[in-house]
Amino acid sequence: MNTPVVHCPTCDASVNWTAENRWKPFCSERCKLIDLGQWAAEKYRVPAEEQEPESEETPPLAQ
Repeated sequence: MNTPVVHCPTCDASVNWTAENRWKPFCSERCKLIDLGQWAAEKYRVPAEEQEPESEETPPLAQ
């Protein structure tokens, strides 16, 4: 059976997708930590739909 091969998202190296590869989809701990740092520095963003601003009025409380 052929082992699937993916590319490391950080350095583009070929990575075997196996249970033994503890850093998948990354090639190494270094690349995994670089990616984590990019997320922490807000270099990556997940797009979101624009939401209408909430009304300034506070709805009445239920009694």
